[in-house]
Amino acid sequence: MSTKNSIQLILLAALWGASFMFMRIAVPEFGAVVLIELRVLLAGLILLPFWWLNKSIEENAIVRKKWRQLFVIGALNSAIPFVLFAYSMLYISGGMAATLNGTAPIWGAVVAWFWLNQRLSKSATLGLVVGFGGVVVLVSGDLSFSLSGKTLGILASGSAPIMYGIAANYTTQKLSDLSPLTIATFTMFCASLLLLPVALYFMPTVMPSVNAWLSLLVLAIACTAFAYVMFFRLLADVGGTRAITVTFLIPVFGALWGVLFIDEELSVTMIVGMGIVLIGTALVTGVLKPRAKSSAPA
Repeated sequence: MSTKNSIQLILLAALWGASFMFMRIAVPEFGAVVLIELRVLLAGLILLPFWWLNKSIEENAIVRKKWRQLFVIGALNSAIPFVLFAYSMLYISGGMAATLNGTAPIWGAVVAWFWLNQRLSKSATLGLVVGFGGVVVLVSGDLSFSLSGKTLGILASGSAPIMYGIAANYTTQKLSDLSPLTIATFTMFCASLLLLPVALYFMPTVMPSVNAWLSLLVLAIACTAFAYVMFFRLLADVGGTRAITVTFLIPVFGALWGVLFIDEELSVTMIVGMGIVLIGTALVTGVLKPRAKSSAPA
């Protein structure tokens, strides 16, 4: 990976990690549904010119034919998980949410295992156990049997990556003939249409502050639209295996921005839990592989 690609990877992780901070700033004033409605709508409008410049006649026909599948991905990959993460920001830190978000590759492997009968290697199986163990450590001090406060936030953030896992496998099955940019652009609009009726019902009665509006704009423009374009470039330049390593940096930046700018706390338990989750994710994705036992010389 070139120096330029490495810088892009770090910047992408920084942007996606910052999204949790900006959600935490804006969601108390907008509400989870309205915030995400505006986020996906603005991001879709920004992505549209990029798609228009790169579109092809063949893709236009496929988009018209597969609008139902695009709506499914819009729900599973944007509308539902984005709202769940935004809601969780009312109760838990950005670092914890970003770490739970980092389990998406683990859930992708689980869904592929049950749905597509894709066998897991021993390394991936070990990664599942380690990753889920890390989640237990991460939430051990905050999870309780009462469905309120932090427990609801943890459940919301913990459920969102499951949606990502389903969406990733569904996309592979149903939308492999569309470019990532096309999928991202139109699923943003689909997510916006899906959320619109609920967003209109939950419109805030008080105009959000300038700080909340600025957070929304940065969230939509930088952390969503610009980040997607950068991710597509990385996919083209370095391939999916290397691009997925951004997953391991997002929790680091999610925790860092929270500590630096909005006074979030980072406990030892969270640090240990993050580390274990990242190791599990690395094993599942194949970035980290246990050394094979060397055979004894004859």
